[in-house]
Amino acid sequence: MRILVVEDEHKIANSIKKGLEQERYTVDVSYAGDSGFDLAVTEDYDLIILDILLPEMNGIEVCTELRKRSIHTPILMLTAKGQIHEKVEGFNAGADDYITKPFAFEELLARIKAITRRPKQTVVSVYTVDNLTVNPQTYQVMRGTSPISLSHKEYILLEYMVRHKNTVLSKEQIIQHSWDYEADILPNTVEVYIGYLRNKIDKPFPSQKPVIHTVRGFGYKISADP
Repeated sequence: MRILVVEDEHKIANSIKKGLEQERYTVDVSYAGDSGFDLAVTEDYDLIILDILLPEMNGIEVCTELRKRSIHTPILMLTAKGQIHEKVEGFNAGADDYITKPFAFEELLARIKAITRRPKQTVVSVYTVDNLTVNPQTYQVMRGTSPISLSHKEYILLEYMVRHKNTVLSKEQIIQHSWDYEADILPNTVEVYIGYLRNKIDKPFPSQKPVIHTVRGFGYKISADP
């Protein structure tokens, strides 16, 4: 899952980024409203954490303009303590939730999980591809009855693929959703990580059909059938 944090206080922004990355999220950070707006428009995020008091464009302006452009990415607003009018403005601008500074990281994480659980159509608690299961709440990965241990980045990549099972994903799409905006990614990085996943998910189970497939010239897909 990919999150954009727009917060001008570097210490807070970097602390949020570090905490979320430890929870297996991919995180980009912007320290100003205008640059945050540009990222939100040009990149694809699952959630935006947006401070209200920002230089260049404030959070209300950013939220309003995103909604005007029909960008419906969930937005969690950060507000100053006791500023009720800011909360009301945020909701009126199209924000989905708010959290008041200072806040405990555990509360922020709970609100993120609550927002991202809200269904567009249906609630998915566990993703399945053939007998491969991925639980995004517990981060547990199973092949049949066998648990599979993945690294932080391997899990992020796998979860993105299973959320888009049966869909061919280009290397660019995989990089965009599995690494942060400023990461220095080599051309064969995706191939390397796909290899890691195959070595853990497909090769140890020779009696099972492979679920990770290369679509030559296009990218990769995860599905029960080639």
